[in-house]
Formats: sequence, C-alpha cells, structure tokens
Amino acid sequence: MATPHTIAVAGKGGVGKTTTCGMIIDYLCKKKQGPVLVVDADANSNLNEVLGVEVETSLGQIREEMAQAELKGNVIPAGMTKADYAEFKFSSAIVEEDDYDMLVMGRTQGKGCYCYVNGVLKTQVDKYAKNYRYIVMDNEAGMEHVARGTLPRVNTLLLISDSSRRGVQAVARIADMVKEMELKYDSMGLIVNRAPGGILDDGVREEIEKHGLTLLGVLPQDEAVFRCDCDGQPSAKLPDNDAMKVALGKILDHLAL
Repeated sequence: MATPHTIAVAGKGGVGKTTTCGMIIDYLCKKKQGPVLVVDADANSNLNEVLGVEVETSLGQIREEMAQAELKGNVIPAGMTKADYAEFKFSSAIVEEDDYDMLVMGRTQGKGCYCYVNGVLKTQVDKYAKNYRYIVMDNEAGMEHVARGTLPRVNTLLLISDSSRRGVQAVARIADMVKEMELKYDSMGLIVNRAPGGILDDGVREEIEKHGLTLLGVLPQDEAVFRCDCDGQPSAKLPDNDAMKVALGKILDHLAL
C-alpha cells in the first residue's frame, strides 16, 4: 500500500476539536477511504467516547504496568528478551474496528515517562502506517507529537477554533508555533466551530484575516452534539443529516480527502 495521507487535528481544549476529529474519521469510513489508523495523542481528549469505542488499555497504561511489574521482580516469560516482551505488550494496545484501528497514547506517572511513551507511540505508528490509506491524529494544543515526528509526515493540518476572537487568537499561536518549529506539512487551514447559525461574525473574520489564517469553513453550533456530550453518547454516530456533519462534509469534500 502507498504512503498514507496523514491528517493532524489540533486546537486548545474545549473548542470541539475531538468531536470534529471523530466526525472526520466517520466521513472517511463512510466514503470507503479506509482502512484508517486513528491515533489519540491528546491525553485529555477521550476520542474513543466520541467514536463509541471501548478502549481497554493505552500505551501509557501498559508502560506503567510493566514498570510496576519490574519493581516487584516479576520475570519476563522464558525465551523472550525485555525488548520482545515490551513489543508484545504494546502491540496489544491497538483497537480493531471494521473500517479503522485505534491507538491511544494515554498518560503515565513519573518523571520522563511522557517522552518514553511518545517514543513508543512513534514506533507503533511507524510499524503500522504502511497498512493504512489514512492516519488521523488528535493532538494536544502544543503539537507535541507532530513536533517529535510521531507522524511520518503531515499532509493536512487542521486547526480547530470556536467562533470567538480569543479562540482565533489561540489557534493563531498554534499556527505560529508550527512555523517556528519548521514542522513539515503540505497544507494547513482553520475550521471554526460552534458558530451560531453557522454564520461567522465579521469581527471574528477580521481576526482570522489579521493573523493570515486560511479559513476552510465554518461549523454551526449543534444542539445534537451538545446532547451527545451531556448524555455520554458518541457524536460521531449522529445521522448524516446532522447540521455539523453536513457542514464538515462540505469542507472535507472541498479538500478532496
């Protein structure tokens, strides 16, 4: 299979980034663009809940369990090296669905563990990448994983903001950071979420232009998504005629994903 098209989604917490990411995955699967490798690299995102997927463990949890076992003197199974055993354990973290598979980074405890588990995530992504047409990664606002080269290359970098001036200012800082770190990507654009009536305020539009951001489209404030969040239901599984899904679908159609 050819090199996968990688989509990285980023934005500060609370703007609907993970909901948008989940709907992008749903869009790709329904367009028969799979298989898709989903990477949840935001320790606070709960992307699996948006998708309606049970995740039994994360790379961080496995790392922590192995560290605790080592402290207790538990031995590695006979005939396996420590590296082989670690690879065996980490391979069990992938969640397999019909059209996509999912890796969750998660958190670990203790000094330096974040760097370690990030390295594990990169190794797992590198190992699996060639088997997929798309990789979709949900990132923290700091773009930690893109900066560390966790993805082979970012083809499409999507910045998500809410429909406020402050939201745009926050996402503009992420865009500046991407450029300062000289991260490699083919295209970068902004999607504004939660706009009342799906209409962007003129003042917010001015703010976007001021920062030189490429506006890809606007998503409406969506009562159905709000209800999913309140009721603990997977918003990615809302009907295809849901207002946010329809608006996002038009943006993704235009991007020719």
